[in-house]
Amino acid sequence: MIVAVLLLLAIYLALGGCFAVWFCVAGVRRVDPHAQAGSWGFRCLIFPGATLLWPVLLQRVSSGAKHPPEERTAHRLTAGKGVGP
Repeated sequence: MIVAVLLLLAIYLALGGCFAVWFCVAGVRRVDPHAQAGSWGFRCLIFPGATLLWPVLLQRVSSGAKHPPEERTAHRLTAGKGVGP
């Protein structure tokens, strides 16, 4: 049982590492146009997150999203309604 879990984790991380290399080099431009000017230091910083969150990022890249999603916080929702003093 433990061996199977560790094997699945290794496969997940291997796929994530391969995806993260591609994402940091070329894919990040497709999801966020502001990241085109990102340095290699920036790309090294996002590598671990891209490795772990590769299914979410793959979905965003394959859906053709051109901009990051807008936050949906209580403050933004209230400010968008024009409610306030």
